[in-house]
Amino acid sequence: MSGLFADTHIHLEQYAPEEAERMLREFRSAGGAYVVAVSMNLESARRTERLARQYPGLVRPAYGFHPEQPLPSAEEEEALFAWMERRTALGEAAAAEGAPRPMVAVGEVGLPYYSRQEAAERGEALDEAGYVRLLERFVVFAARHDLPIVLHAVYEDADTACDLLERHGVRRAHFHWFKGSAETVERMIASGYSISFTPDILYEDEIRELALRYPADRVMSETDGPWPFEGPFAGQATHPSMTADVCREWAALRGLSEAEAQVVLLANAERFYG
Repeated sequence: MSGLFADTHIHLEQYAPEEAERMLREFRSAGGAYVVAVSMNLESARRTERLARQYPGLVRPAYGFHPEQPLPSAEEEEALFAWMERRTALGEAAAAEGAPRPMVAVGEVGLPYYSRQEAAERGEALDEAGYVRLLERFVVFAARHDLPIVLHAVYEDADTACDLLERHGVRRAHFHWFKGSAETVERMIASGYSISFTPDILYEDEIRELALRYPADRVMSETDGPWPFEGPFAGQATHPSMTADVCREWAALRGLSEAEAQVVLLANAERFYG
């Protein structure tokens, strides 16, 4: 593996094809090793798969259903899981030949914290049970196929996610852009789960405090692009090369040299997604 940085969570298929091509070229020139491209639903997963085939090794694909949207119909859900099952079967053959896996993780999956807050503000209720059931199905899938799982689960939703992970024995869990209580953080640390930091580590006190607290061997860098950022990134399009800024700031917070931080964050990502 060559490179200095990994963007372990990006919605690459949401960029225009020519923009994705330019970003990946610039990312690699700047020392980028690879990106983990997550998916929103079946159609999103198909676009992610095309990118992974176009950029083998540079784009590592994850497939799932993002929770901040209406639940899929029964037909849509079955089609997605059938599609993912076929990718895992292909993955076994690819691994035997030393080729890139057609699916490196289950993700992005989780619980609809922000949608639930918005519904409450409108005086409406959200079908939380349906989302919990769907997340458990993804956790079971990850356990059965020994795949990492990429989670959108913040604050109290993280505890529900932890319950499911523990119930089904899944330890390779990546809580991306995590926020939560001190008690939940301690629970995640004790369970060996990983988290990742976005460019907001440069200006969000809550995230900076978490960076000081979470074990150095279980953290990674991400952008969640194309989500935009504030502070020094205001008005800029989110680019996977921003992981260099994440690495530099995490190094400063932890009292490491930039080179030391590069080694740690990339090794963590490779151990988790390799």
